[in-house]
Amino acid sequence: MSFMTTTRVSRIVTLFALPLALAACKDKASTAATSAIRAPSSTASASPDSFRVLFETSRGNFTIEVKRSLAPIGVDRFYELVQNGYFTDVRFFRVVPGFIAQFGMHGDPKTNATWMSSTLMDDPVAESNKRGTIVYATTPRPNTRSNQFFINFGDNAMLDAQGFAPFGHVVEGMAVVDAINAEYGESPDQPRIEAQGNAYLSDAFPRLDYIKSAKVVPR
Repeated sequence: MSFMTTTRVSRIVTLFALPLALAACKDKASTAATSAIRAPSSTASASPDSFRVLFETSRGNFTIEVKRSLAPIGVDRFYELVQNGYFTDVRFFRVVPGFIAQFGMHGDPKTNATWMSSTLMDDPVAESNKRGTIVYATTPRPNTRSNQFFINFGDNAMLDAQGFAPFGHVVEGMAVVDAINAEYGESPDQPRIEAQGNAYLSDAFPRLDYIKSAKVVPR
C-alpha cells in the first residue's frame, strides 16, 4: 500500500499499488525471524479486554494500553500481530512532525503482502484521535484495515469523521515517540517497501528508527 500526500489527512490514507519487479535481500537472521511469523488467522481469538504492549525501539521504549471495547475487530488483529512477533525490525517509515508516526509494513515483502491482503471489517470510531492514540491506517474504501498503524503526535480530531478509530494510547514513553527520527519525512516510497522491504529502507534511509520488539506486559 502507498500513501497519498496531497493533503495532511490523505497522508494516512492507503492505496493499493502494483508490485515492482525488484528482488528482496534478506540476511539469515532476518529470514529465520520471518519464518516464525504465522499467517493471519481466519478466525482470530478474542484478545483480552485490555492489555499493555511494550515497544522496544532504536529510540527507546514506550508502552501502549489497548482497550478492546474501543475497536474489537482491530484490537483482536493487533493482539495477534504482537503475539506473532510481527513487529520485530519494523521501521517507522513515515514521520510527520506534529501529525503522525507511521509503521507496520513488514521488512520481508512476502510477510508484508500476506498480512496486507488480510483486511478487516471497520470498527466504528468510539474515541477521538487525540495525542498519543494508536490507530489503523486505511484506504478510502471501507473495510481495508490490515497491517499499518500510526500514532498521533497531536490532537487530530479531523480524522474522526474519516473513520480512523483509535484503539489505545501511549501510557509511558510519549517523549520517546516524539523523538522518533523525522529527518526523512514522507520520502520512503511505499511500493518499493512492498517490493524490497528493509533492504530498500536500510540502504536508502539508514537512520530510520525501528521496533526491536513488541510484547504484551503486565500492568
